[in-house]
Amino acid sequence: MGRKPSVRPGGRSARVQAAVHAAVRELEAEVGRPALTVPLVAARAGVTPSTIYRRWGDLQELLSDVAVERLRPEAPPEDHGRLSADLQNWAQQFLEEMASPPGRAYIRDALLGDPDGDNAGQCSAYAAEQIRIILARAAERGESFPDVETVIDRVVAPMMYRILFRPGNLTAAYAHTLVCETLDESVASR
Repeated sequence: MGRKPSVRPGGRSARVQAAVHAAVRELEAEVGRPALTVPLVAARAGVTPSTIYRRWGDLQELLSDVAVERLRPEAPPEDHGRLSADLQNWAQQFLEEMASPPGRAYIRDALLGDPDGDNAGQCSAYAAEQIRIILARAAERGESFPDVETVIDRVVAPMMYRILFRPGNLTAAYAHTLVCETLDESVASR
């Protein structure tokens, strides 16, 4: 991913990225992932294969970039009026999305085409930002709350480990237990 130039909003680079990302998504749906090639994506996007190689390096780095974009949350987490409800709902939705077959594929792609670890860091930043929003709301309401890293370590990390290595029994109850334990420990330590 080190090859990717900065993107100016509305500039040619942004248009190329949007066209190539759209081509990848369309072709995955039409021909399946195993059939994807750089020339096929380039033809669909209306760019030359050299444009893709210059910007992304290879197909795996391109797929990684597309995956990171697909893992970006579309909206802030819902506000349910209290920390426990906000975090429970967010964790359950996060688990459902990441544990789904497309979610797992995006996670694998994000990691496989990322020699420098930038994509993993970006995905972590997405989760951290969502958690920050939830915790800021709790602070505004005067609730006691853990810090972002505690939620990452005790809620997100165990879910991601299980998604990647032990995908069975990933239920809403599992997410609920992680959140309850984290909030109980947070309250007990204050």
